[in-house]
Amino acid sequence: MKIGFIGLGIMGSRMAANLLQGGVELVIHNRTKDKAATLLEQGAVWTDSPSEMGSVDIVFTMLAHPEAVAATALGPDGFLEHLQPNTLWIDCSTVNPTFAREMVAAAQARGIRHVDAPVAGTKPQAQNAELVFIVGGEPSDVAEADPYFKLMGQRVAHVGGHGMGVSLKVVVNSMLGASMAIFAESMALGQALGLSQEMLLNTLVGSAVAAPFLAGKRPKIEQDDYEAQFPLRWMQKDMHLASVAAFEAGAAMPVANATKELYRLADQNGLGDEDFCAIYKFLNRTADN
Repeated sequence: MKIGFIGLGIMGSRMAANLLQGGVELVIHNRTKDKAATLLEQGAVWTDSPSEMGSVDIVFTMLAHPEAVAATALGPDGFLEHLQPNTLWIDCSTVNPTFAREMVAAAQARGIRHVDAPVAGTKPQAQNAELVFIVGGEPSDVAEADPYFKLMGQRVAHVGGHGMGVSLKVVVNSMLGASMAIFAESMALGQALGLSQEMLLNTLVGSAVAAPFLAGKRPKIEQDDYEAQFPLRWMQKDMHLASVAAFEAGAAMPVANATKELYRLADQNGLGDEDFCAIYKFLNRTADN
């Protein structure tokens, strides 16, 4: 079984490395080849174009946004036209549900099977094969992919048919982004009122209302370390995807829409490549001013 993997960023490079460590015959592609150097040393095979993935049995994509997925699959050098019939495409990118279903239709029109499988987790979970795959698709296709999911993650949640994996993912990330923002806002308020950062962290992170992920962000805030585990720019993108999905579904998202614009402001102020918990730095800086 030959596996393809396209997209070797923060998450994809680590996911691909875990496939290699599991003994998978891996063919890789990325927009910039330098990010593939370590994987090539470990035995992966490089292709110069997504269109050269025609020999694989399963192809994974892990790309930044819907536009990148569409270009990689359907563009002039796209892989869909070159895959063999019945190949399985597993898209781990976070995209909106309508777009995911458009990709399903494009794949099926060419005799290609499709599973949407975005992940819960960030850089450490990708590194340690502790991701949770949130999967939508046909049960038989999910079962075929399961051994590879388990090389990269600790759990697979098959939540329904095509598009349901990304539907749940945008819900999860909407809640994640809003939770981080309100925590950051509360911290900034407390410090503006004269409370120490240490006291606030001890009180808020240890409280019953705190989301568990905040304990993992505490050291980054304490050490002023905003190296990206999940870049702020990506969180803004995911909040936007949730907003698009809500509009299409006729759901009101006043909190998420406000939060999306907050992350956009932080991005415009130079924090887009830092971890999304840098929203705290942005709000605290604003409070200081």
